[in-house]
Amino acid sequence: MNSESPNIAIKAEKITKIFGEFTAVDHISFEVKKGEIFGFLGANGAGKTTSMRMFCGLSVPSSGTATVAGFDVYKETEKIKKSIGYMSQKFSLYGNLTVKENLEFFGGIYGIPKKELIIKRDELIVKLGLENEKNKLVSELPLGWKQKLAFSVAIFHEPQIVFLDEPTGGVDPVTRRQFWNMIYEASDRGITVFVTTHYMDEAEYCDRVSIMVDGKIAALDTPANLKKQFGTQSMDDLFYELARGAKRSAD
Repeated sequence: MNSESPNIAIKAEKITKIFGEFTAVDHISFEVKKGEIFGFLGANGAGKTTSMRMFCGLSVPSSGTATVAGFDVYKETEKIKKSIGYMSQKFSLYGNLTVKENLEFFGGIYGIPKKELIIKRDELIVKLGLENEKNKLVSELPLGWKQKLAFSVAIFHEPQIVFLDEPTGGVDPVTRRQFWNMIYEASDRGITVFVTTHYMDEAEYCDRVSIMVDGKIAALDTPANLKKQFGTQSMDDLFYELARGAKRSAD
């Protein structure tokens, strides 16, 4: 385990991913601090998903170096997987299990001891206001509740880092705001949040954001500093300014 930078959750240096003659991710370098909410933005085809897969230990880089939670992305992928949470773009719980059963199933996978799991399960059900729905199949829940439950499951085992791949897609603005309150709570507990989103207003909620264009990081700083640097009034304008020059259209 790398102990050189105790306050760094993710460190990437010239990480590259090549598929045949196509360079999906092109020598990207950045650091994410522990407890930070880091927005990873880019249009379709920018290389976000490919990058996230490498940081989650699901894909090995072609070149470059990186550590996630102090573990090497080449040699310690299994340790990375045990140290992170992940919520996919598509809903990631089991629709044919109840709310309680999903929590018990994933808690068991994460290795939470049974007595502790039951306590955490019941506390979370109350916190989410799902007491009356705890024995319902997850497939019967409204989308907003499903997404909030999926996020809660992704951090059920108190991981060092949680990766969120467009977690608020398709939910209404009120639910999106509630979801982000949950992200703030997780960050306050010291969990590092690495989030991709297509909603530029959500970029404003991040401590720092990076914007990828054609596999490269085109900008990286706080939202306020980026708007000042590029002379734009909003993250929407900034994103359009950078993304309109993109040549690719699919990840």
